[in-house]
Amino acid sequence: MEKFIKLTSTVVPLPIENVDTDQIIPARFLKATDKEGFGNNLFADWRYNKDGSPKADFVLNNSLYKGSILVAGKNFGSGSSREHAAWAIDGYGFKVVVSNFFADIFQNNALNNGVLPVVVSTEFLAEIFSSVNSNPATSLTIDLEKQIITNNETGNSESFDINPYKKECLVNGLDDIDYLLSKKVQIEAYEKAR
Repeated sequence: MEKFIKLTSTVVPLPIENVDTDQIIPARFLKATDKEGFGNNLFADWRYNKDGSPKADFVLNNSLYKGSILVAGKNFGSGSSREHAAWAIDGYGFKVVVSNFFADIFQNNALNNGVLPVVVSTEFLAEIFSSVNSNPATSLTIDLEKQIITNNETGNSESFDINPYKKECLVNGLDDIDYLLSKKVQIEAYEKAR
């Protein structure tokens, strides 16, 4: 995985609540067993017409909004436990998803795939949406080491929580297997001592 320490980026606003994993990546795309190409089908039913042409009114098709941070409404990633939802978000190029609530399984799948889910207060989320509506070039800075998210339009910041183990993995660019391999010497020493 890519190391994640600090990121400043413009954002893509998706102020929709209760976005479930079937909306993130519809079930008909779940036949693939590797991550390749999933970003092309992110929010497919909202993003494309039946003939495959882009829907002009969907945010991912609006050239005003770009960046590697998706800002979503409350309760993002609910529904089935499909890891493909995290694959699609990562495959599209999002490194961070900001919301005021994530479904637990989605949150873990995102972290396991190098996507940082940042939980903010309802008030701070509303402020971000307001800033982006006023200025589509609004950027956020996410400092994982300090666990702080900053709205660069207003200068306001908020701290966020993250599992310390997952933080260590993201900061060092390690998945679970890489983490275990990084502890090989300690594991071998422990085994010898037994």
